[in-house]
Amino acid sequence: MNIRQLAAETLAPLLRHQGSLNAVMPQALENCPERDRGLLQQLCYGSMRDFHRLNLIANKLLKRPFKARDFDIRALVLVGIYQLRSLRVPEHAAINETVEAAHSLKKGWAAKLINGVLRSYQRDAEQLETLIAETPVGEHNHPDWFLSKVQNNWPEHWQQIVAGNNDENAPLTLRVNTQKISRDEYLKQLAQEGFGAQATPFSPHGVQLDTPEDVICLPGYAEGWFSVQDEAAQLSGVLLDLQPGQRVLDACAAPGGKLCHILEQQPDLASVEAVELEERRAGRIHENLQRLGLEATLHIGDASATDWWNGEAYDRILVDAPCSATGVIRRNPDIKYLRKGEDIQAMSDIQLKILSNLWGMLKPGGKLLYATCSIFPQENERLIKRFISQQSDAEHLPLSGDWGVERPFGRQLFPTRSSHDGFYYALLSKVAVG
Repeated sequence: MNIRQLAAETLAPLLRHQGSLNAVMPQALENCPERDRGLLQQLCYGSMRDFHRLNLIANKLLKRPFKARDFDIRALVLVGIYQLRSLRVPEHAAINETVEAAHSLKKGWAAKLINGVLRSYQRDAEQLETLIAETPVGEHNHPDWFLSKVQNNWPEHWQQIVAGNNDENAPLTLRVNTQKISRDEYLKQLAQEGFGAQATPFSPHGVQLDTPEDVICLPGYAEGWFSVQDEAAQLSGVLLDLQPGQRVLDACAAPGGKLCHILEQQPDLASVEAVELEERRAGRIHENLQRLGLEATLHIGDASATDWWNGEAYDRILVDAPCSATGVIRRNPDIKYLRKGEDIQAMSDIQLKILSNLWGMLKPGGKLLYATCSIFPQENERLIKRFISQQSDAEHLPLSGDWGVERPFGRQLFPTRSSHDGFYYALLSKVAVG
């Protein structure tokens, strides 16, 4: 099998704005020989991570753009340039295999074109790299709309955000299931088996590995001693202030990491429910609950509607709202290509609808934690400000801590090299009226 061909077939739908890497990679890896899966992932994720630079170079070397039906060839060009720029694959092998992939795709007419483009880059690489580095998109490897928006929103932090998004080595962080083992004991177990790791500074349950590992090979995987979860996402379990006897709802729950953390944190809750819109994603929730030996009631429904709710109010609600995911770009680099500036307002409207609906399900005196993995205030602090202005019984509770940046409403974390992803939290209390 030609791995460049498989990479092109995997990326072509994304270039047409159909699907995402998370959606298409499982099938691609299943179709790939095991020995080549690492290379396939590197080609796909690397090409999307560097898409904006690769695309600038490709546009300077191509005479005309590709039609949508030939986006597999467009993907091959990007994959080929990526190999020459970033991989240790011998250049002649990278070029030959990429050219041969055009024949494998039954588009032999493109072989000469690809060969010419890649050899032109090979010859003029220094000049081309200098040219693209002189443009904001080429220098920062992000689309214009993103750079403009992030510079406007975060004039003191935008460079950190962009650098964090371009990080190729996002750490592997675990959340220790303290119902089964303490964090200190698990760190000892890791050390005994030769895995370097350290406690996370902000989450009391987090362990960050020195190097990424196959989690199945880590001690206690089958026994449910840990889950994979970024440190920023782990903070939700602590911020909810869970107490015995409470009724808790996790809204927009897939894949279930925060839901499981709620159950691990406080085993004496009266009930824990979760609502997830997409039935196809509910399987992941069940899998995580089963591996960890936990139970919750799962509803397939829309968090902006009430048809799944039995009418009994909750003491705590976690709103892990659907968002632009601009705080986790380093783990999902295709977001830079797939997301558009106008998406942010559309996401904000959905978030406000969900938040307003769930507020009616919260008991007086109860707390609601709003969370996103976005770095844009329009989805975060500005949304909370809008919501509070519309709800006379909503009170903002400031979050204390040495993590993130305190905002007028909530706290914002930015993607940080060798540390956590970008995230936002705001805590609200429902004031008893009368």
